[in-house]
Amino acid sequence: MRLEKRNTPSRLALLLAPVGAIGVTLLISALLVLWAGAPVGPTYALLLKGGFGSVFAWSETLTRATPLIFTGLAAAVAFRARLFNIGAEGQLYAGALAAVAVGGLHGGSGWALPWPVLLPLMLLAAAVAGALLLLGPALLKARLGVDEVVTTLLLNFMALLGVSALLDGPMKDPSALGWPQSVALQAELELSRLLEGTRVHTGLLMAGGLSLLLWAVMKYSVLGFDIRASGANARAAAFAGVPTGRTVVWVALLSGGLAGLAGAIEVAGRTSYVTLDLSPGYGYSGIVIAMLAGLHPLGVLAASVFVAGVLVGADSMSRVVGVPTYIADVIVAASLIAVLVATLLTQYRVRFK
Repeated sequence: MRLEKRNTPSRLALLLAPVGAIGVTLLISALLVLWAGAPVGPTYALLLKGGFGSVFAWSETLTRATPLIFTGLAAAVAFRARLFNIGAEGQLYAGALAAVAVGGLHGGSGWALPWPVLLPLMLLAAAVAGALLLLGPALLKARLGVDEVVTTLLLNFMALLGVSALLDGPMKDPSALGWPQSVALQAELELSRLLEGTRVHTGLLMAGGLSLLLWAVMKYSVLGFDIRASGANARAAAFAGVPTGRTVVWVALLSGGLAGLAGAIEVAGRTSYVTLDLSPGYGYSGIVIAMLAGLHPLGVLAASVFVAGVLVGADSMSRVVGVPTYIADVIVAASLIAVLVATLLTQYRVRFK
């Protein structure tokens, strides 16, 4: 058996690859459900009902999808340029801390700003913090050829250790009764609700707007062309005059900034403060979402809602049929493997001897 490169990948195959990957994922998960002693049909029905079966379910799914859209976009734009950013989790926490530093700690320093000025500054600080955390690995790759997968992955652990030290030190809330959490944002900086009585907030609109903006940048701008050219073949792009080194830096700033915004939006829209369990792995899930979306900014919206629905639905399903909620993590992980294989088969055909 060998793999043979396709001259022109079929458009139909490119469209059906994510669908096939999801089908294979559900089949693998069904075997695990049977192993747990639960009926497959009712289990999947409860999973869908828990994620999409009511207004409350949709509100929770969209709330969970909001930070996933940001991290999915961060992974998609970086992977498009073959800058494999595995550090969105750390960048998210860096953005969350920067948001609290601007929107929560400034009051005791003797100066104050009105919230229409402070809110953009808070979001800008979060984006800059996330961007700077990715800029180092990007420069190491561009100048010295250091593998960014290793550096960005290790920076996740460094970022979490830094968060832990700050939450037990200078950023600790004195009114938290010893619990390691930051001070809260000002009430004026919390994002408003889109639907009364739910947790869906205006960060969802920001995420959708950024998806559209990033799609337009990738499709119609010079930077988007440089990103696509560098990702397709960096040596050929450099020979044609594309500034590949500068493009990697811009991609790092954009990708890290999006991941940092995820942290700020999560704090301003849901928690109001930073804790060590702020993110249940949004940065890593963003990689799965980007791959499910085929690295397309608009596809990230649908993929984020799908993954969020699985995670939310697994909680309610588990209470009824007794299947562990970890089945959601299996579905997300299996979907990544399945979509990678499906993408490979759209580019190559299998030949048997």
